[in-house]
Amino acid sequence: MIFDAIKHFKEDPSYNKLVKIDYMILEYKCPIDVEKLDVMLEWNFITFVISGKKDWITAGKTYSVKEGEALFLRKGVYTFRQYFEIEHCVLVFFMHDDFIRNFMQENSSLAIHESKEIVNDQAFPIHVDNSLESLFYSIYTYLKMGMKMPRNLVEIKFKELLFNIVLNPNHKRLAQLFCCLNQTAKTTLDNVMLTNFQYDLQLDEFARLCGRSLSAFRRDFKMVYHQTPGKWLNDKRLEYASGLLLSSDLNINEIGYESGFKNSSHFNKIFKDKYKLSPRQFRLRNEADVHT
Repeated sequence: MIFDAIKHFKEDPSYNKLVKIDYMILEYKCPIDVEKLDVMLEWNFITFVISGKKDWITAGKTYSVKEGEALFLRKGVYTFRQYFEIEHCVLVFFMHDDFIRNFMQENSSLAIHESKEIVNDQAFPIHVDNSLESLFYSIYTYLKMGMKMPRNLVEIKFKELLFNIVLNPNHKRLAQLFCCLNQTAKTTLDNVMLTNFQYDLQLDEFARLCGRSLSAFRRDFKMVYHQTPGKWLNDKRLEYASGLLLSSDLNINEIGYESGFKNSSHFNKIFKDKYKLSPRQFRLRNEADVHT
């Protein structure tokens, strides 16, 4: 099961939060009682840890974020691992691509060097200096006021937070990402699909990550890849699975799951249809070739 973070936080009234059309800020004390969980974020995301620790895992890389630390994550699907020794409390900032674009356009005088390089990083550790820490805690204090929260002031503080981040030389890559988003009207299909194909998402969820309706997603996908999303996803997942069979010690069921196939019999069937060998035979043949 993939946890739909935006939907959950918008619908659950129990959180101290400020919700607008293109951003959401909230205080979050993790009530989920599982150690690992896949999470879908259809908006970009900053997390600042008040207490506790959590690991965010993307593309085989793990980012551990503990008390006093912050991380920016692009929209996509992530696996998080949590620790139960200390209560986990975070300040969370969700922002739509449009919110970042509007911020950059409203502040076009920002001295950020623009380049044509495409930024594909998914996660960006944030350097929390004294100024940034003070901003985080001032917003956190306002959120805890509940209905008495000065909403306009919190929004001003949020934009001040973004100023602090993009003007800090430690955040060059993140500032460049903001520039890229400002120059692009829609999220590129390529980045979303290549980053998230191995997760068991429905087509409408891929469409949401791409900022498109389902019909527009299908149309644009066909123009980019010259095939249907379903065919491309199967091929890409099987290619990924074949690589894991050759390079990892995971068992067959684990490899199917990690590649986006939640049904092991279906995985075995379509793998054999493509490679003319079962996953187990494919692995054994490679091991035999290595020792020949």
